[in-house]
Amino acid sequence: MELLIIAVFVAGYLLITLEHAISINKTASALLTGVICWTIYALNYQGHDIMHELMEHLGEISSILFFSWGP
Repeated sequence: MELLIIAVFVAGYLLITLEHAISINKTASALLTGVICWTIYALNYQGHDIMHELMEHLGEISSILFFSWGP
């Protein structure tokens, strides 16, 4: 599972770095990469507290997005 998540991350990072060559917005690439990584993690998770973990990370990401938004 870890190798698959790393491979998805590296592929997503390449998409971000090649934004101008492939004409795909880096925000879309980053969001898609994150969703795929979390989906892989959630489908292979053995614990019972996946929702708590996901909400914790979503809270951190949303605070970055909302409080760094500006001119």
